Amino acid sequence: EGIGIAVVFQLEQEGFIDADLADGGTGGIHLLSLIQSYERVIIVDASLDAFPPGTVRVLHPRFASDFPAQLSAHEFGLRDLIMTATVTGYLPEMDLVAISVKNFQRMGMEISKEVEVAIPEAIGAGKKLVAG
Repeated sequence: EGIGIAVVFQLEQEGFIDADLADGGTGGIHLLSLIQSYERVIIVDASLDAFPPGTVRVLHPRFASDFPAQLSAHEFGLRDLIMTATVTGYLPEMDLVAISVKNFQRMGMEISKEVEVAIPEAIGAGKKLVAG
């Protein structure tokens, strides 16, 4: 599900300028220099976990092992990106807004109804993190 992209798109539509916004899409390793150019990064992504679809959780991972086991459907996922950043010597402070989904089997931008209703909550969580 393209939930992270949907949240960024909505924030852009609102004219949210309190933080830099970036659609990481399936950037994988190409996002390394981007995340390492900041002292703090807030990531919004889909999470395949035990929670009902549409559940929004705010996590403060400090190590790759702190991320949900299956975060996004990217071939080179965020856990891999975090491990690479750690090995290269710089991992910014990180917050994660994880939105639970039912499955990643279907790649695409279509968002299920259960997850779509979580967009306002995810946006609120992200804004709260930015505000400190």
